[in-house]
Order: sequence, then C-alpha cells, then structure tokens
Amino acid sequence: MRTIFSAKLEDGRFLSGDYRSQFGDPHGAFRITGPIGTDLVILSSGTGDMAKGWEHVSVSTKYRIPNWTEMSFVKDLFWREDECVVQYHPPKSDYVNYHPHCLHLWRPLNAEMPMPPSLFVGPKEEEKVE
Repeated sequence: MRTIFSAKLEDGRFLSGDYRSQFGDPHGAFRITGPIGTDLVILSSGTGDMAKGWEHVSVSTKYRIPNWTEMSFVKDLFWREDECVVQYHPPKSDYVNYHPHCLHLWRPLNAEMPMPPSLFVGPKEEEKVE
C-alpha cells in the first residue's frame, strides 16, 4: 500500500466525524469524484494495528455498486502498479452487507498474493497468434 496519498485523495479526506483521520495518515475515509464523474466514498484500514494483517479499502457509491473502472482507479490510488489486490467472494455464511453499494479490495500484509496464470484469462498481446 502506498505510504503517501495523492493530493486528490488527501483533498477528500474526512477530517471530522466518526471516520476522521489526519492528513498523511495511512488510514481514513475519503470522498472523491471517480473517473466517470460519480462520487466515491472510500475507507482505508491503512497498514497499522487497525489493519489486523490486511490492507483493506472499501469503495461505495450512493446509488449503485462501483464498476471495474472505478475499482481500478481506487486500486491505483492506494497501491502501486506492480501490487496485486483482490476482491473476495466468501462463503454465503460469511457475507456481511453493511452497505448495499460497496465493494472491497484486499491484500495480505505478511504473505505473497498467489495469482493464477494470466493465460486462463487469455493470451497477452505479445503471445497472440495471427
């Protein structure tokens, strides 16, 4: 997870209320305009004691769940291009629906994130056969 957040993210930081934090904190709540013009509310656990071994960011909008473009945008705000994060689909017995239009990004702090072969999605541009 990035240790310094962009000015866009810092400008949207909640400085008062239940989810408040201070400028420069690795955790907090933020409200920013996303890449397609929708307001995004983002909560970050940071990497300290609050994280409990996981980097975690939740992303919500007022009227619908965030789309791929918005989730990718938020991923790039909080993590480097070479870091892998995931969205989990847990067993239904572990579902928690605290907000109806919210998705989550996760990355373990003390383990390498396993990744399936990219070929399962399709060939990379340089691997395509003409």
